[in-house]
Amino acid sequence: MTADRTYYAMVGSQAVDLPLVPLSDDLTIALLICVDHGVAFAEVAGRELAELMRPAAPEIVVSVATMGIPLAIEASRALGLDDYVILHKTPKIHLGETWSEPVTSITTDKPQRLRMDPARVGAVRGRRVAVVDDIISTGASTLAALRLVRRLGADPVVIGTLMTEGGGWRTALGADADKVRALGSMPLFRPAGGESDELVEVWD
Repeated sequence: MTADRTYYAMVGSQAVDLPLVPLSDDLTIALLICVDHGVAFAEVAGRELAELMRPAAPEIVVSVATMGIPLAIEASRALGLDDYVILHKTPKIHLGETWSEPVTSITTDKPQRLRMDPARVGAVRGRRVAVVDDIISTGASTLAALRLVRRLGADPVVIGTLMTEGGGWRTALGADADKVRALGSMPLFRPAGGESDELVEVWD
């Protein structure tokens, strides 16, 4: 951590300085937003993540809107796949509620639902799926995506992410935690205590 309140991290082969953003009085995160790092960053990250996921032989990538979209596109391209499916957190008229799961994210202040377009069910059903998201922190979004693809009769064979954050996601995902392939990891941050405004890294 540097004096200007950023966190230096490696995302695969790429170095990034991430702003430290407080979510509450006792929790701060290093904020990695894939869409803010440009086309080349997403292309390299997607290619490197695809290589980590390739041994699982996924047939389609399923990701979460909106931050996971660039990663889904580039990982699909690198895997030689010509299709991907996006799960949505924002209600839209064509999505409905038939294929949806509740989710609460660390960066949102209210419960949401993760929804799949009914017209895209056939692209996932019965297939080997790579579930991809930009960050895995609490594991809540990933867990909702896993529940949804399993309801469709798909087999989530691998979970890909740019970065894992802290360690709570392991407990949330249970046995599925072993399927996670990440380009890096970073801690959460909590106040050091006393009169200091320093932050301490928390990995569990």
